Amino acid sequence: MTVRIGTRASKLALTQTRQTADQLAAVGGFPVELVHITTEGDVKTGSLSQMGGTGVFVAALRDALLQESCDVAVHSLKDLPTGAALGLTIAATPRRVDVRDVLCARDGLKLADLPQGAKVGTGSPRRAAQLRAARPDLDVHDIRGNVDTRLGRVPGLPGNAETAPGDLDAVVLAAAGLERIGRLDTVSEFFETDVMLPAPGQGSLAIECRTADAPRTAGSTQGSQGVLAQALAALNDEDTRLAVTAERAVLARLEAGCAAPVGAFASRKGSMLYLEAAVCAVDGTKIVREKKATDGLTEVGATLLGIEVAELLLAAGAAEIADLAAS
Repeated sequence: MTVRIGTRASKLALTQTRQTADQLAAVGGFPVELVHITTEGDVKTGSLSQMGGTGVFVAALRDALLQESCDVAVHSLKDLPTGAALGLTIAATPRRVDVRDVLCARDGLKLADLPQGAKVGTGSPRRAAQLRAARPDLDVHDIRGNVDTRLGRVPGLPGNAETAPGDLDAVVLAAAGLERIGRLDTVSEFFETDVMLPAPGQGSLAIECRTADAPRTAGSTQGSQGVLAQALAALNDEDTRLAVTAERAVLARLEAGCAAPVGAFASRKGSMLYLEAAVCAVDGTKIVREKKATDGLTEVGATLLGIEVAELLLAAGAAEIADLAAS
């Protein structure tokens, strides 16, 4: 049995899919094959919100799964819409890597050192809002493109091509993506979560498959106990799954679209799961942040925690300071 693994063809997607494929093959003892899938987000230009949101990066992969063109798909979890996909299951969330956002600036500058009016690029309304909150004087630009293209907009960064435009003072990216493609040497500052809360699911991968092939849970007759299902179960990290379940429950309860400036970060410490979330005005003038914890270390408990924090955000005026339905 050869397991076919669907992936986007970008450098980052291929890197994280190859890593996942190697792990699955090692655990399951079966050969694997990568299947390149072109998504709508790979061929369209313009801002993410104008294209229809993060779902443009996953719809074609999900169609390939349902049409049995591949057996497994690997996603960046933050790209997945919160709604369930009929016939598909997130079978595993491997151990999460660094959740933080980072600044990649010319001359090794940190956020506080950037000159007044510095040009900073990001494709994320969440990052833009928190940048403006920290430095209202910055000139924040909406940018698109893969990681290397974005880094190329900053002059003098290690690994940039000589023909790179270098028209920005800095860009903000996810540490996880830079780590996976070996470009952490471009980072001038790691943002702690009190400065910039990450996107729900940031730093985590989602391995999705057809529900019939997913690992069977205790007491259920759905799913499989086959070799692929056992390998997927072995790759799942339960602490990561609890954390991202709580974070995504915040988004779902807020009914937040892809362009809504919402950050969330959950982590397990001992017998407790902690969650902090924020909703920001796009211009950075207002931010509401709430935090809560639970000892309910189950997916139901994590979901309830996310809902409770979302309710606190709404009570604090989140819907008034940001267009939560923005897409």
